[in-house]
Amino acid sequence: MHESIDNLAVKKEILKQLIQKLHHGESPQQVREQLVRVMGEVPYGLVVEVEQELISEGLPPEEVQKFCDIHGEALKGLINQSGSIPAPLGHPVHTFRQENLALEREITALEKLYQQLSDLPAESDASGIMRKIQQHFKRLSQVDKHYRRKENLVFPFLEKHGITGPPVVMWGKDDEVRELLRSVGEALEGADSITTEEGQSLLEFLLRPAVEAVREMIDKEEQILFPMCMETISPSEFFEIYQQSDQIGYCLYQPTADWKPEGQVTFEGLPQDGKHIQLPSGGFSLAELRTLLNTIPVDITFVDKDDTVRYFSQGEERIFERTEAIIGRKVQMCHPPTSVHVVQQILDDFKSGRQNRAAFWINLHGKFIHIEYLAMRDNNGEYLGVVEVTQDLTEKRKLEGEQRLLSYIQ
Repeated sequence: MHESIDNLAVKKEILKQLIQKLHHGESPQQVREQLVRVMGEVPYGLVVEVEQELISEGLPPEEVQKFCDIHGEALKGLINQSGSIPAPLGHPVHTFRQENLALEREITALEKLYQQLSDLPAESDASGIMRKIQQHFKRLSQVDKHYRRKENLVFPFLEKHGITGPPVVMWGKDDEVRELLRSVGEALEGADSITTEEGQSLLEFLLRPAVEAVREMIDKEEQILFPMCMETISPSEFFEIYQQSDQIGYCLYQPTADWKPEGQVTFEGLPQDGKHIQLPSGGFSLAELRTLLNTIPVDITFVDKDDTVRYFSQGEERIFERTEAIIGRKVQMCHPPTSVHVVQQILDDFKSGRQNRAAFWINLHGKFIHIEYLAMRDNNGEYLGVVEVTQDLTEKRKLEGEQRLLSYIQ
């Protein structure tokens, strides 16, 4: 029957109805059988369009995220990527795909170790196998860099092209994977002496689900995300992603080939225009102002009155990553889905005048980090935006007594 359905609009409506059936409790196998019978293969673009439409029509992104794995199970092997654009050596998508191949190798190695552990006789010493599992798991956990480049570099450009729903859903799934990996990392710490029986329990309840979650995300990226990116993001935009990728780093693969789209002009090394910025209490050249903002021992990010990121400082040791791709991005899209509602509440409170500041402090990798959001208002009290100031206060919290100016020369 599916051979007679050539109209993409009809196919999209059928896919939409079938995905809605999943959300109403129909099994993935039943939906899959209907897909095969009615449509055969599914163009990858339709999956993106349907998810986008469902979210636009009021289906919460959290609901789509909740059923994302079920969608994947129903669609597995049915998504048609014919016509997708290949990525040349050095291209950001080529790098992402090479990282996925490396991640697959780590998954395969872990699966072999699972089997070895399961085959050990009772009461056998499993510490050697557990050490190998720890090593491969540590390498697998580098996937966080892969996800951060995707979230902070790729997603902003998809959003600029109007694709907002799927990135939100995928970021939420990334965070689920991170949480699984974090739990496994804590459980594996110091697990050299785990017995076979205990090791099998660890595998079944923690490690296997985490590894499978990484693999499922690889499938989603390869089948949907990367073809969509190649079709949507322009070469010049990909060049921006390429130039900023080193700031975050790579996962199990280091690109060695340079890449630049044909005809791309770079602006590195061009002279500054020498403009001077005059303020009521003094002034700066552009070079002085840029250096000043990057020298102050705090991270600064400015979001304008329309919730759009306009600036961030670039000090040598930033606490939280920022890439140029976020400039022009809505600040709500720069946060994980689980915390967007808090960001929105702060913005609403600032705009309404209910609040002018919101301060938080956290322990991050052994450091005490203070984060403060401050409402910016002009002389008439009109809201201009918000500045985020982040500072590492670890050493300052240890200070006691006094150190006066004259003690500098002693």
